[in-house]
Amino acid sequence: MKKLILLLWSALLFSTCASQDKNSIYEFRNSGRTGIYQESNLLKTWPAEGPKEIMVVENIGNGYVSPVFTNDGFFISGEIDSMCILFSFNLNGEKQWQTTLGKEWLMQYPGSRCTPTIVGDLVYAGTGFGNLYCLNRKNGKIVWSKDLAKDFNGVLPMHGYSEAPLIEGDKVFWTPGGKLYNVVALNRFNGNLIWSNKGFGEASGYNPGKLIILPARNILVTFSMYHMMGFDTKTGQLLWSHEQTNYPVEKRGPGYGDTHSNAVIYENGVIWYVEGDGNCSVRLNMSPDGSKITEAWRNKGFDSFMGGVVKSGNYLYCGAVAKPQLVSLDATTGQLVDSLKTASGAIIMADNMLYYYNQKGELMLLSFNQGKMQMVSSFRVKKGTLQHFSHPVINNGVLWQRHGKVLMAYDIRNK
Repeated sequence: MKKLILLLWSALLFSTCASQDKNSIYEFRNSGRTGIYQESNLLKTWPAEGPKEIMVVENIGNGYVSPVFTNDGFFISGEIDSMCILFSFNLNGEKQWQTTLGKEWLMQYPGSRCTPTIVGDLVYAGTGFGNLYCLNRKNGKIVWSKDLAKDFNGVLPMHGYSEAPLIEGDKVFWTPGGKLYNVVALNRFNGNLIWSNKGFGEASGYNPGKLIILPARNILVTFSMYHMMGFDTKTGQLLWSHEQTNYPVEKRGPGYGDTHSNAVIYENGVIWYVEGDGNCSVRLNMSPDGSKITEAWRNKGFDSFMGGVVKSGNYLYCGAVAKPQLVSLDATTGQLVDSLKTASGAIIMADNMLYYYNQKGELMLLSFNQGKMQMVSSFRVKKGTLQHFSHPVINNGVLWQRHGKVLMAYDIRNK
């Protein structure tokens, strides 16, 4: 009888986990794209040489895509012999499958740049040339694909498409750019067009996108070259926009004020965005129904453009660009609070600590309190090649960092 009860309990637990996984979205910078990882009992200081390296995954190709973890493994892409390869690994770093998606970006900063998104049995992945794929999670077989440049008259950005597919219900969103199908919502099961919006006819702004959920409607927030845009996710209606005015119209063009790679932050009726190649940091107050926005402040000194931003309490943290450093800002007033001299970089948060990977290849652990920051530990990543652009990831007490063709794992559990 006890054995039967144990078997029934195991079956129920497995069914519950499978159900939760079926409804879970695994995406760029963790749930909601916030850069905050719900981990606990992590080390509060590291040895001088860094935390113990417990795994190295090699030969994943050139690229900047960070791994996306599910309950049983992770997905990552890289460029090999000019092609984009999507890899599936289990949690032990053993390759389960790999699928060739198409040509990958080989011009400015060559390599993969579109972080995949996983929902249920499907994986959504893009390439720098604007090919969007839906694949079977178990075996890597392609379910459907779209060439966004050909199918939707998309316009290639200067540095290639660099989005992370955004999912809501039966829809997947992307920004092909161009005059007609500027932003699209596709049926995520078959790739059919659900809606499109002309936007401002500009190329993509390299933005990963953000979903804001309100009682009245859900809103897709993304950027084209010179506009932040908010769309009703059901109808595709452009509800509002916020122009990036750092470059006058006559001076605008590819490479001039058009890179807006940080997802916005939303909380309690307020949108914060930090786009150093645009208006830098901005607070927008949004109406309860999401139909209107009103600018509250701007700050030019808080100017990350590709390393992400995290919010804790009433403070924002990011890597600055014009003056390469780590900075914090009061989210209510828009005033700078603190700064630490270092290089620009990518930031995440877990267990009340900041993790910062700067463009010199240093992984840093920092404490923070009311916007004040203090360096605790750091070490230099020595494996890999080319730029240090990838965002760090934490999963089950392990810190993962990609550098080019190599993915490293560090044990940061407080045992």
